[in-house]
This record gives sequence, C-alpha cells and structure tokens, in this order.
Amino acid sequence: MRDAYHEELDSIGDSLVEMARLVGSAIGRATTAILDSDLKLAENVIEGDQRVDELHHELEARAIALLARQQPVATDLRIVVTSLRMSADLERSGDLAQHVAKLARLRYPERAVPSDLHATILEMGQLAQRLMAKAAEVIITKDVDLALQLEQDDDAMDLLHRTLFQHLMDDRWKHGIETAVDVTLLGRYYERYADHAVAVAKRVVYLVTGEHADDLQADIQPPTQAEGA
Repeated sequence: MRDAYHEELDSIGDSLVEMARLVGSAIGRATTAILDSDLKLAENVIEGDQRVDELHHELEARAIALLARQQPVATDLRIVVTSLRMSADLERSGDLAQHVAKLARLRYPERAVPSDLHATILEMGQLAQRLMAKAAEVIITKDVDLALQLEQDDDAMDLLHRTLFQHLMDDRWKHGIETAVDVTLLGRYYERYADHAVAVAKRVVYLVTGEHADDLQADIQPPTQAEGA
C-alpha cells in the first residue's frame, strides 16, 4: 500500500512536469503565431490548451483522493497541497499562452504587433519559454538555488514590459488605439505568464524546505555596507 501511495505521489510530480513542458511549448508557438500572423499555429495552440486543462483536472482528482484515503501528514501533506497550487499556476500559464494565440486569430490576416515592436515581443516570448523550462527543471531536480534564481530572471521580463509602455507613451506612436490595446494586453499576458513560472519555482522551495522563498531569500541576503561596518 505504501509503495502504491508513493508511486501516486511520483505520478503527480510527473504530471506537473508534463504540464510545464506543454505550457512552455505553447507560449513559444503562440509567440510565433502572433508575430507571423500564423492562423494554423494559433488554432493549434488554442486547441492544445485542452490537454493542459485535462491534466490539471486529473491531478486535482488524484490529489483529493490521496488526501481522503491516506490522510498524509508532514512532508507528504506539503507535497500534495503544494502540487495542487503548482497545477493551478501551470493551468493559468496555459490560458495566457492561449490568450496570445487568440489575439493572433482575432487580428488575422493582419499582424497584431507592429514591426518596430517585433523584437521586443519576440524577446518576451523567448524569455517566458526559458522561465517555464527552468520551472520544469526545478520541479524535477528540487534545486532550491535554481528556483531562487527565477525571480531574478523575471526582472528581465519586467524590464521588457516597461519598454513596451515606453513605446506606447511615446508621442511618435503612430499605430492607433486598437494596436495600442493589443500591445498592452500582450505585455500583460507575458508578464503574468512569467509571474506564474516564478510562483511554481517558489512553491518548490516551500515543498523542499518548508520555508517560503521570500523569507529564505531575506535570510541569505548579504549584509549592506552599513550593516557590515
């Protein structure tokens, strides 16, 4: 019975990794769809989100069944509860990738992103995909140091997000209100996607250490010059 129980816990972890890989691929393909006005690819991303939703619901059902049957305590309870939260973050990430693809479909055959912002959106998409790949690696390896790095990596996404707004607020903006709304939404989708990848990594930190990542980072921050004096 205990072997079956731990196999079920392991299978929950496997599902989380699969979800992370699926939503990582989705954001990469959605980015290509929005930049190239690729309707077929956009539809593929939209339809593919159903598999992420299925995994999310299956994981929820297995986790709730484990809670009911086994009544886990201590570390095992933390694994189940944290996995449920990670699954929700990953499911939401899939939704955000789908939103990007739906915007590509909405504007087809036109391109939602003006040429002067192409490079910025491409970089945001690539960064989002890298962040989720790291989150998947963190789930597999339980590497706390790597997990804590994700928040620093997310700073680059915040900078790109601000860059978009600088373009929107520039007096030389010539692409109209509709495009401004599209770009604003896209920036928000990528920024929120990155936040969910960071949240997944933070939950792994809690799973491994029993401490919240923010508290752990505060504990390991080097002293300031004044404090060291």
